[in-house]
Parts: sequence; C-alpha cells; structure tokens
Amino acid sequence: QVQLVESGGGLVQAGGSLRLSCAASGRAASSYTMGWFRQAPGKEREFVAGIIWSGSSAYYADSVKGRFTISRDNAKNTVYLQMNSLKPEDTAVYYCAAGRYLGPTSRGSEYDYWGQGTQVTVSS
Repeated sequence: QVQLVESGGGLVQAGGSLRLSCAASGRAASSYTMGWFRQAPGKEREFVAGIIWSGSSAYYADSVKGRFTISRDNAKNTVYLQMNSLKPEDTAVYYCAAGRYLGPTSRGSEYDYWGQGTQVTVSS
C-alpha cells in the first residue's frame, strides 16, 4: 500500500512557475513508477509526465514538453513537477499516481495508487 500526498498548487499568472511535490509513504515506495496527471473542469483526465521507478527515464505529454520537468528523490520518497512558462490552459487539478515497476506509460489505468490532487490555476 502506498499513500500519496500532493502539495505546491496555487494561483499564478501566465508565464509564471510552480513546483508540485508528491510525497509517497509506504513500503518500497522507490520501486514505483510515478506519474502526474491533470483534470480540468469538464474535461477528461490527461497524462502530463512520468518517471520510471529507477529514475533513469522521464516522459512527457507533447503539450508540456520543454516547459515541465519531472524528477524524483528516492531518499525522500518524493516526486516533483517543475512547471515553467505556465499558460491558462494548464489550469487543472493535478494528481500524482504510482504503479509498481511500471515501464513508461501514459495510461492512468495502469497506475495503482492516486493522490487527492492539488489545484493549479493560471490567470491570463
């Protein structure tokens, strides 16, 4: 069992930056591939970024490539999402997800555990 708690969301102007954190607790948390997803009002949940359990590979949705960076600190059982050059269309609730020993995948159904989410609002 893994528990995930996101933090770092908030209100920011377009062009600004935010860093989201996802703290994982539970056994063998470092063996989990971690993903960030988001859901805007009236829209389906979409994949944002992921980093495999070893930390050796990260992958991104095309909409955030070059602006967002995912990283992990296994010593702290924490995954980060650095978001730069934010746009109003990035406004959503951002969720952290974990799946044990997953390869690179953007499919939410493959992740086993989810956090409660943190709101990110980008004003124009």
